[in-house]
Amino acid sequence: MRKSNGFLIALAGFALLSCGDAVIKSMAGEWPATAIAALRFCIAIPLLGILVLAQNGKQALVVRRPVLQAARGVSIAFASLLFFLSLFFMPQAEATAIVFVNPILTAILSMVFLRERMNYAGWASAAVALCGVALILRPNLAELGLIALLPLVAAFFFACMMIFNRMAAGTGTAVVLQFYLALAATPLLMLFAVTGHYSGIEALQVTTPDWSIIARCAIVAVSASLAHGLIYVGTTRANAAVAAQAVYIQLPVALAIDAFIFRHWPDLAAMIGVVLIISAGLVNGLIPLMRRK
Repeated sequence: MRKSNGFLIALAGFALLSCGDAVIKSMAGEWPATAIAALRFCIAIPLLGILVLAQNGKQALVVRRPVLQAARGVSIAFASLLFFLSLFFMPQAEATAIVFVNPILTAILSMVFLRERMNYAGWASAAVALCGVALILRPNLAELGLIALLPLVAAFFFACMMIFNRMAAGTGTAVVLQFYLALAATPLLMLFAVTGHYSGIEALQVTTPDWSIIARCAIVAVSASLAHGLIYVGTTRANAAVAAQAVYIQLPVALAIDAFIFRHWPDLAAMIGVVLIISAGLVNGLIPLMRRK
């Protein structure tokens, strides 16, 4: 039952992330992705800090296993920035679909570093889900070229964060670990924003943001912090590979957002792909429940 609950908690976290991604996509062309990522985490730090102090007191500010917390921060910094950039260049559903290599990467990394095993049903679910991804991306993947690598590399860093989350279990509460995550990621993202500004690339020039951009970054900061907290709790209650399967909920949410907000309508083959991915994810998540009965 604990593993089943972990899957459902992670499911809610990933669904919330897709809603935040839509807010990020709405800022495409208005402000650089590097600056958006940095501001999103800058806003999250004081909010999480207040929660940490209120719930745990000053002793929670003493970082346990700082190297591991830094690794979590670096992973989410790269994952967030690369995925934000991909949202600026492609439909949200397509970028999200490419990120669906994350469960396989997480499963492989969990076997190497955590000595966890992925059962045959889990691997079969992942294979079915990837078939669904192929249907959604055809033939757009060839047209996207190197840009398609952005969410792919983002998926790798997100898988790394999932593994580090598992390793960090017991070093603090979900809120404390979210605070550590933001604290470690923010300096790196600020460095990316400053470097981009002085790189001479026009699209990376950081100008004074409109109030609506600040407001949207704040919305993403709150929703994403909550989402990552849910994902962390889900990962610690189930093994990392199983919790990662919950990522499949992002695709139907992203497709709905693309269709009704950004007017990018999926075709029949894409919808078949969605059904395959949802089915694979739900079956894998229900396996622990079926075994308990």
